[in-house]
Order: sequence, then structure tokens, then C-alpha cells
Amino acid sequence: MNHRSTRVKPRLARAFALSFAAFAVTSVSYTVFPAPAEAQSYRFTNVAVEGNARVSSGTILSYAGISRGQSVSGGELNDAYQKVLGSGLFETVEFVPSGNTLVIKVTEFPVVSRISIEGNRKVSDDALMSVLTTKVRGVYSPSDAEADAANMTKMYEAKGQLVATVTPKIIRRSDNRVDVVFEVTEGKGVEIERLSFVGNRNYSDSRLRRVLETKQAGALRFIIGRDTYTEDRIQFDKQVLTDFYTSRGYIDFQVLNVAAEFSRERNAYFLTFNVREGQKYEFGNITVSSEIAEALEEDFAKVNKIRSGQTYSPLAVENSIDRMEALALKKGIDFLRVEPVVTRNQRSQTLDIEFKLTRGPRVFVERIDIEGNQTTLDRVVRQKFKVVEGDPFNPRQIRASAERIRALGFFSNADVETRQGSAPDQMIVDVNVTEKPTGSFTFGGNYSVSDGANLIASFSEANFLGRGQSLSFSLTTDIDDGSLSFNFVEPAFLGRDVAFGFSAGLGTSQPGYAEYNIERAYVSPRLTFPVSEHGSLTLNYRAEMARITDDDDYSDGDVTYYAQQIQDDIAADWETTSSVGYSYSYDTRRSGLSSNSGILFKFGQDFAGPVGGDISYTKTSFELTGRTKVWNEEITLMATLEGGILDAGDDSSVANRYFNSSSIIRGFETGGIGPRSTDNDAALGGNYYAVARLDAQFPLGLPEEYGLSGGLFFDYGSVWGLDDSYTTDIEDGSEDLHWRSVIGASIFWTTPLGPLRFNFSKALQKEDYDEEQTFDLTISTSF
Repeated sequence: MNHRSTRVKPRLARAFALSFAAFAVTSVSYTVFPAPAEAQSYRFTNVAVEGNARVSSGTILSYAGISRGQSVSGGELNDAYQKVLGSGLFETVEFVPSGNTLVIKVTEFPVVSRISIEGNRKVSDDALMSVLTTKVRGVYSPSDAEADAANMTKMYEAKGQLVATVTPKIIRRSDNRVDVVFEVTEGKGVEIERLSFVGNRNYSDSRLRRVLETKQAGALRFIIGRDTYTEDRIQFDKQVLTDFYTSRGYIDFQVLNVAAEFSRERNAYFLTFNVREGQKYEFGNITVSSEIAEALEEDFAKVNKIRSGQTYSPLAVENSIDRMEALALKKGIDFLRVEPVVTRNQRSQTLDIEFKLTRGPRVFVERIDIEGNQTTLDRVVRQKFKVVEGDPFNPRQIRASAERIRALGFFSNADVETRQGSAPDQMIVDVNVTEKPTGSFTFGGNYSVSDGANLIASFSEANFLGRGQSLSFSLTTDIDDGSLSFNFVEPAFLGRDVAFGFSAGLGTSQPGYAEYNIERAYVSPRLTFPVSEHGSLTLNYRAEMARITDDDDYSDGDVTYYAQQIQDDIAADWETTSSVGYSYSYDTRRSGLSSNSGILFKFGQDFAGPVGGDISYTKTSFELTGRTKVWNEEITLMATLEGGILDAGDDSSVANRYFNSSSIIRGFETGGIGPRSTDNDAALGGNYYAVARLDAQFPLGLPEEYGLSGGLFFDYGSVWGLDDSYTTDIEDGSEDLHWRSVIGASIFWTTPLGPLRFNFSKALQKEDYDEEQTFDLTISTSF
């Protein structure tokens, strides 16, 4: 690459004295080696500029600071030269005395006509281009190019490519133009061969590895991008490790240091986290005290959910504070602050918490400024604030709003800061966001032993037109089946905390347990709104058209009563179903008091008939699931109780009944249990189902980066019940309640291409006509 050249060519006129010759020698010497400037002064009657095209002569003379007729010393002339050269505008600068005239000759830096990057494979051109300050049609600067190369190198270092180098070069073109080429030599990334911990007594290395973002290099190192050494990721891991322990009662936990030992023989790091766990604390006495007359202690104590003996968690304290401050707003008590005072009981290893209700300073929100959102509308961000301009300022509410903004998933970075406004009692909230792509296109497939393989193509946009709305299309197809679905959600319908959703779809399916096809088309609007901290209620309407299409198995010869009913359904035209319904959900699995346990409860009903349509029924479903982690969180236990009731009188059809699947009772084929026809052993489905499922998932002792874990499960349940019209021509007693039980083992494999689950099962209780399935593989893949 070219560098600046500095030359001074003395051309002395014969009329000049020997003293000016001494100045000429000085003007050469300061570009080659330092020498003291002569004390003699010089005067030029004219100063001329040559070689400039883009930069005006006046600008160059302003840098030099030499005026016509001005007396200058040798040192001042040297300073003038350095100022022009130091402007960064010129590739070469020459000061040439010619008689009474000082000629300043310059060569301007060329214009960048093209920028290219060569040799990069692990980082895209777009990513590298984003850090460049050198621009096409801009003036080329060697210092800027060197800085750009350094920024590119840092990007590689962030990805663990510590030996990558970037060299800027130029190719000169005509008309003072250059092409800038950044030559990249990537080399091999430095992996983390071993990730270990020192000082951990309560949690194993394998459990702590699952917490960290950094991973050990394993068999899938060519795909996993988190097994390379990155300093920024290590800092993040230190924080998440601290949060992990603190949320489990270890309030004195510390990451003492992180030792990164580099092995040149293996070209890999051995990373060791040195930690101090400390003691585990539980909540002791929980009290509330108030310094505000209208804030009664007993009222605020009622909204506290913390109980003595629970494992200490900062999140539980924050949730109680939020409830108390929300109660204050409900009661119209402004500027109430809840300050938790923690008293440590070293002997009992408990923490007494006193929630002090005090009057905070009278400060108001002057305004909320949002910057950085190029696509997302301001109102989408503002909806995450529970305060507006003019409301009392509450720092806790601002922090909670910041978390809700980050939880949107629309921004790669979201900073929320406060500063004093136009008066001491006014605060301005600054929101600075950096947007990220929120749309995706997926093409892939899934496979199961019972239903075979199919292709999936889907498009989703989580922030449609910057309005915070989600929009998705999905197409699923195989040889016999196909479906197209559409889903839209407005999370803040009419500007309120109500979500409006709309779904539509059409498709044809041939169940694996049947010889007929079911065609459907439907639309379904719904409204969802919160009714409690963890509970939500959904109201929905569904309009559906369905019919059973022809099948050769039901077209010839003598048939049973059931088969005749299928023929009648085939002969019938489209039947319409118009239903309204509701569903209630209570979920604490992610936001409950304990990070290790939670429950999910669902109850819903759909009513078809009262609002029109050809079909009438009442369909009721419920689910209760509990989850917890035991043995230092190495083993996850889950229990589920689930069931459904279809009340359709004598008018139920195969399109609405319950059929067994892997989501009901594992170990049997789809439709493999329940009422069956004697004509062709076809599954009829049932009006009722109930199941209890127990699951345990645990590590297999293999390296965590392989993504392999094991599990055990036990299912106990049944599908049963038919209408009175189906009391003949069915397998004897198959419509009665017969309990089935299954025991099995699972292997879970989390791969970069999707999760895989292998189920091996054995039925302990079954009927002679049941169809057992001892192995099942489920794949969900996206590219």
C-alpha cells in the first residue's frame, strides 16, 4: 500500500543571498532528520498552490497560516509544512521556494471507486462492510483503511478467530481513483477443548456448563459456533453464572477468576471458572412497615407471596415489590416507594425481609424519547411503559419497562436511561434501540414413524410493518395430505392490553388410522387478555366447513352399520360448524417464584350449534402439568393430568372425536386404542379420553456439547365412549373404559438442525385389538 511521501526541493534564485541557501538546507533536513531551525526570518511576496483539485487553495493556505509579505522563521515554515501534511487531505506535500514566491505543491488522496473483501469465508461481506469507515466515492485515507482492518480483525476475534489478519491494499486507476481491497487470512479458530469449574460443591460441572453460553468443542464443532474462545462471551458467562447461583439462594456467590490456558500444541484453550459458592439462604421473617398513614401494613402484606422457608430469590423480592407498588397505584397513593431491608441470620442461614413503605421524592416523567427505531413505530415501544408523560416517576417501573422492551425480540440492543428534565422535579426517559431482523423463511420437514414424512415451508414476521404484529404462513404437504394456514396477532388491540388473533386454514388429511380423507376449511378470530399475574382468558369463535371424501374400502359389497355411516358422510355435502368457546390458562413455569418448578393449568370449552351450523356439540378439555428439578437440578420431573369430553348426543362424527396419538398415550399407534369397527378394524375414535403422564429427563454423562440426554416415562390412560347409534358392529367392548399403561425410555438429541426424540416403549396393560408401537422417532428440521 502507498504511504505519504514528504519532499522539499530547494530551487534557489541567484538573487537570493547565502542566508536563504541556509534556509533551503534546513527545509530539506527536517524531512530526513531533525535539526535545529535557523533563527533567521524570511519574507515571500507571493504564495502559490499547485496540484489541488478538490481542496481549495484558500483552505490549504489557512492550514499553512502563511500570508503574502509575512515574515516567517525557518521553524515557522517547518510548522506550516507539518500543518498542511497533518490535515490528512494529501498524499504528498512539497514546499518549493522559487524566488520571492513560495510554491506549495500537493497531491490529493485518490477517490475510492470500489471496495472489495477477499479471503473471507467465516464472516460475510455484509458483516465486514458494516464496520468500514472507508466509503465508495469517498476520499481514500491510509489511516482510515488501517483502522478498518483493525475493526475487521476484532470482529473475527469476537468469533474466536484469534489468528485472523486483515491487510488493506490499493489498486490505482486512472483519474486519481483507487480500488481498495481488504485481504483476509482467516486461519483456524481457537476452540475451547475443556471447560471446567473449581470450587463448585452443590452443582456439577455438567449442570453449570448448561448455564453458560460458551461450550466445549465436541463432535459437532463444525456447526456449533459457541465453542471458540471469545472474551466478551466469557464476561457474559460470568454474569449469568452469578445470576444462576443468586436466584437459588447463594447470595455470597463470586466468580473469583476465569483462567484461560492456551495450548499451542492443540491450538485450543482450557478454560477454568474458579468460583466461591458460599452458603444457601432461605427466607426468614417477612414483614411490612409503613411510614405513610394511608398505606395500611396489613393491606400490603396480603399481596406478598413470599413465605418463610422458601429458597431466597431476588426475583421473588422484586415481584413482591411490584405487587405492592401496583396496589399503591390502585389505592391512589402516589410516590410510594417499597424499600426491602434485608437482615442476615448467619446461624440459621435465613434472610429476614422488611418491606418499608416510604414516600419517595415528588418527581414526574416529563417525556419519553425513543431513538434508533427505523422500522418499529414509537407506539410499539411506548406500549411497554406503564407510565406516560406527567405520571409520577418510579425507577422500578422504568427498569421493568426496559425488560419488557427487550423481551419483544425486535431489537439487538435496547438501552433505557433517565436524566433530569427542564426542572429538578422532572425526569426524561431516553430509549435507544438497535433493530434486528424479525422475519424468517423456513423450509424443511418433519418425520414420525406413525405419520411418515412431510415437507414444511413457512414464513413469519414478528414485527409486521413495524407495528409489533405477528404474521405467519405455513404450508405442509406430503404425498396424500396438504394444508395451508395463516395466523395474525395484534398484541395491543385498540391500544389496550388485549391481544387480537385471527387464524385461517384449509387442507386435506388422511389419518393413519383411517381409509378416508377429511377436507377442512376454517376461520377463527379470538381475543386474549390477562386476568391475573399468571392467568389469561381467551374468547374464540370458529367457523368450519368439513367433509369426508370417497374411499374404495367403503364403496362395494355388504358393509356394517358403522361403514354405512361413513358412506353416508361421504355422500353428504359440506357440513358447517359454528362454535364459540373460551379457555383459561394459568402458567407459572417461567415466571413463578421458583426457577426450578412451576405449574400449567388449562381449561376450555367450545359450544357448536347455538350460533348456527349443521353440527351441535359441547367439547370440554383440561390439562394440569407440574414440573420441577431435583438432585441439584440434574433431573427434571414432570407430571401431567389431561382429558377431554365430547358431548354431541347421537350426532358425533369421526371429524370431532378423540383419537389416540403420541401426545395422548405413547406406546400405541395413532388411533391404536379405543373403539374399533368389526368391519375392517378401523378406529372409530371416542367421546372421552383421560391420561396421566410421568416423565423424567436426565443427563447421560456424555459431554454436554453433544446435546444428548436420556429420559424415562410412564403413561396411564384410555380413549373410550361412543354414541348410542354405534352400539352394534363394533369390536366387542372396545367402546367401554379400559385403562392402558405404558412404560418407556427416551433419548433426546438436540442438534443444530433440530431436536430429535427416540422413544422405546412397552405396553404393560392393553387390549387384544390395540395396535402397539414399540419405537417412535420424531424429527423437526428447519434450514
